[in-house]
Amino acid sequence: MTTRSRGWLGTLPLFAFYAFVFGVPLVALLVGAFTSQGRPTLENMRQSLQGGNLTSMAGSVQVSAVVALLGAVLGTFLAYAVVTSRFAALRQSVLTASGVLANFGGVPLAFFWVATLGNSGVVSGLLGLPSGALYTFWGLVVVYLYFSVPLMVLVMAPALDGLRPQWREAAAGNGATAWHYWRYVGLPVLTPALLGGVVLLFGSAFAAYATAAAMGAGTVVPLVTLKIANALTSDVLIGQENVALALSLDMIVIAGLVMAVYLPLQKRSTRWLR
Repeated sequence: MTTRSRGWLGTLPLFAFYAFVFGVPLVALLVGAFTSQGRPTLENMRQSLQGGNLTSMAGSVQVSAVVALLGAVLGTFLAYAVVTSRFAALRQSVLTASGVLANFGGVPLAFFWVATLGNSGVVSGLLGLPSGALYTFWGLVVVYLYFSVPLMVLVMAPALDGLRPQWREAAAGNGATAWHYWRYVGLPVLTPALLGGVVLLFGSAFAAYATAAAMGAGTVVPLVTLKIANALTSDVLIGQENVALALSLDMIVIAGLVMAVYLPLQKRSTRWLR
């Protein structure tokens, strides 16, 4: 047995673990999405793409797209300010905080915003802000930006570090202005990381569930994750479990398309910034 063969043999437990953890649920989802009362059917997929189900899918896509674009812009400018700062302590503090906040979501995040700007929130009460502003489309966007902007900072900081000072000096030596440098050097190099960050933020917001559920956002913003949860757990929607699985399959397809775009862009960005 060659060394390469022994190396592959050592990875078998890992592949077996992934096959069990991801493969079994995926098979169960596929079987449920294309069956009804034990019979093969496409009715579940048809229902998942019409009426309120389609509206919830469109709502999730809309929220995720807005969060991705705004988060990418704000996160990029914040990352640039941090990377170009002369204070190393500030840079480390912001990056550390971004690493924490990028993973801060779910019920604690919802409670934080509700207690601050909700109907009986501390800040909204003191400042006299509209009590229902948080429970709107843009209110949900602001809440999602709380973890999306730090995530974009983590994505863009290494890319901005890859912009070599010699490139700016060479551009200035040839008479290029700051606009010319960013137009023909900086942005082309950063574009793969920017687009990859947008795709990553979209996927993160698209799959978010606990925060919106804890805020009760489903009453004002239709979201597919809340639709799936209601179909699986509600006492009112009976017999919709397989439709929920079909909606889950739709989400997997969209997530697969997102990753199919993100991975090549990330690979290209790595090649540019070596």
